[in-house]
Order: sequence, then structure tokens, then C-alpha cells
Amino acid sequence: MTVADSPARPAESDGAAGPGPKPILDGTRGLPQQIGVYVFVMVPLLALVAAIPLAVGWGLLGWSDVVIGLVFYVVSGLGITVGYHRYFTHGSFKANRPLRIGLAVAGSLAMQGPVIDWVADHRRHHAFSDKEGDPHSPWLHGSGPLGLAKGFWHSHMGWLFDRDQTNEERFTPDLLADTDIRRVDALFGLWSVLTLLVPAGLGALVTWSWQGALTALFWAGLVRVGLLHHVTWSINSICHMWGDRPFAARDRSANVWPLAIASFGESWHNLHHADPTCARHGVKRGQVDISARVIRTFEKLGWATAVRWPTERRLQRIAREA
Repeated sequence: MTVADSPARPAESDGAAGPGPKPILDGTRGLPQQIGVYVFVMVPLLALVAAIPLAVGWGLLGWSDVVIGLVFYVVSGLGITVGYHRYFTHGSFKANRPLRIGLAVAGSLAMQGPVIDWVADHRRHHAFSDKEGDPHSPWLHGSGPLGLAKGFWHSHMGWLFDRDQTNEERFTPDLLADTDIRRVDALFGLWSVLTLLVPAGLGALVTWSWQGALTALFWAGLVRVGLLHHVTWSINSICHMWGDRPFAARDRSANVWPLAIASFGESWHNLHHADPTCARHGVKRGQVDISARVIRTFEKLGWATAVRWPTERRLQRIAREA
């Protein structure tokens, strides 16, 4: 039975995991891996910082950069939200083999880590959300101003520099058993190179110039990756500190509407933590959830099946009393 045909893993994905036969952590990163984390985090961040003066002061932003960047933002962003998160982490639907592989590759283009690493960290987050063991809770550093500032930094990006590694054998045995996903995971370096060089190549073809290649590399490559990084990380930080909490979750997860479009619906985070395997996070009227619409399209095409759509009965059960 393949991963696509197997049931979801609720013990890890919905926060029910507790002490088990395998430890939570599995050693620490080696020096080369740690250097890689710093490069993957800091280089796109520096590009974001330089983006405004380059665009305004020097005018180094063309329409081709915007279009290519938008396309890659959508593809890699949905690779994270639909693929890494709702499918691989939580089993919100079943996918056929081409879709499964495609989602793993698309998520890898976001440069947020190999698929198995990402899923292991996120399942661990749900298993211990906002408690000891959560890799990126903002609430484990005190409730005073200094503690909250430290918690925000840690939850947003500080946790990425921790050298502890989540135990994949405990949290992702299903992905470790999937040959296709292990191959995609092992080729993360290749996907990271392609996510920068392909936009550069497209920029060169559109403008027929080296300048077009370089500006596309910068805007559609580095700046796009940096922007998506911080939108994704804002779900860990902002959406666990501020916002509305209409549903009963076991943690401080909240809905933050200004992030809904940029995060493709991930910022309806309170519902997600109240019902982790649900394929739609924005369940109330007016809550735009682009990821859910994409999953619906996959379902209509026959690529996705057994989609876990919300039901009125379930929503009533997890809704907070007025």
C-alpha cells in the first residue's frame, strides 16, 4: 500500500502524540547543515532588505520580474500549504502518485527545507503545540514584554538556528517508507538551485539580456523566497500571539485575516489547530482560502480523493461558546 492510499496519521498530525518508544529529538545538525541553514535563511532576508532601495532608487524591477516572481511564489507557496502542510503533514486528502511527487517538488522550491524534515518539525509542533517540545512556540519564554519579544523572535525564525533535529523515525515513518518522497527529499539541494536559476533563465529569455537574468534571479528568485519565508514563519509567530479565536483549540492559535491572501489561507490558523486534518482552514463566510480551492480543483480532476472537508456538525462541536 502506498502513502497515497494509506490513511492519515492522526496520532502525530492532530496533536495526540505523547511519550513514545522513540525520542522526540535525534541528535544535532552537523556544521555543514548548520551553515546551510544560515545561508538559506539570511541570503533571502538580505535580498528582502535590499529590495526597496533597488526598486525605488535604481528602478531595477521590470514587469517580467514581477510576473515570473508571482508565478514562482504561487507554485512554491502552494507546494508548502497544499503539499507539505495539508497533505504530507496532516493527510487532509489522498493524492495520486504524480500529484504526490509534484507537491513534494513544488514545496521544495520554497527553500524551507526538505519535505521529510519540514513535516517532522510540523507534526512535532502539533503534538506539543505551545508546550515544552514545540519547536517554535512563542509562549515558552515568559509573558512579560521581554519574554514576548524573545518568544516572537524564536517562533518566527530563531528556532531555525537551533541545532536539535526532530526524530523523523518517530514523526514521519510513513514518508521514510515512501521511495518517491525519499528521493525528492534527497534532491533538496537540486531543487534549491533550480528555484533560483530557472527564474533567471526565464528572465534572460524574456528580455534577451544578462540584466534580465540577473534581475529575475534577484526578484523572482531571492526576494520571492525571502517573502514566502516570512509569510510562512508569520503563521508560527503572529498567528500564535494575536488574532481571533472562534474555535476551541488546545493552544494559542489564532486567525489573522491580513495574512490570508499571501499565505493562501494558512492564517485561518485557529480552525486549523482545532481541526488539524480539515482540508479547509477558512470555514466562515468571507474567509478566503486559496489552498482549499486548489484542493477542490484537484478533487474535481480526480487527482485528489477522500478529501476531509469540514462538516457543520464538526464545526459546531469545536466552536467556542458565545
